[in-house]
Amino acid sequence: MNFKLTTLVAFASLSFGAIAAVSQDKAMDNNPMVGGASMMKSMDIVGNAVNSPDHTTLVAAVKAAGLVDALKGKGPLTVFAPTNGAFKLLPDGTVDTLVKPENKDTLTKILTYHVVAGLYDSKALKAGIRKNGGMFMVKALNGGTLTFMMNGPMNIVVKDEKGGVASISTYDVYQSNGVIQVIDKVLMPN
Repeated sequence: MNFKLTTLVAFASLSFGAIAAVSQDKAMDNNPMVGGASMMKSMDIVGNAVNSPDHTTLVAAVKAAGLVDALKGKGPLTVFAPTNGAFKLLPDGTVDTLVKPENKDTLTKILTYHVVAGLYDSKALKAGIRKNGGMFMVKALNGGTLTFMMNGPMNIVVKDEKGGVASISTYDVYQSNGVIQVIDKVLMPN
């Protein structure tokens, strides 16, 4: 085993248990990276999210809302996954308040606003935007509407029902049960 592979496997074993199963440089090169962690196409949305150091707040919120099993389901699902930095943009105390048991319904409404039934990779989103005159509207699992638009020739943005806009920062992280689009803001439903 060469030094590079040995170092990568050792790091993965210590930091991201699921990645330790990868034993070849070639296999690791084929998996997209999110937050410095390799995302395995063979794992489900939750299995990969727990390995991303950029999504610890999202994972804690999903657990607090009791949505783990839903996101481990067959799918396909598209998850617009806010980073830890996106959650930090919320007013102070918002996340701490939302994860309290008495706020589970509100938290669930917000989190399911980030999930869409079906596979919406960048190709599908761009096609929908073009076909619909520059704006593509999709129903989220909570029943709310997400609106997608182009911001320049390459960047897709999503507008929430309150007028907030998030950019997709990492596209098309395929999972066994769908796809994750990493976003830089938390989307807020009405």
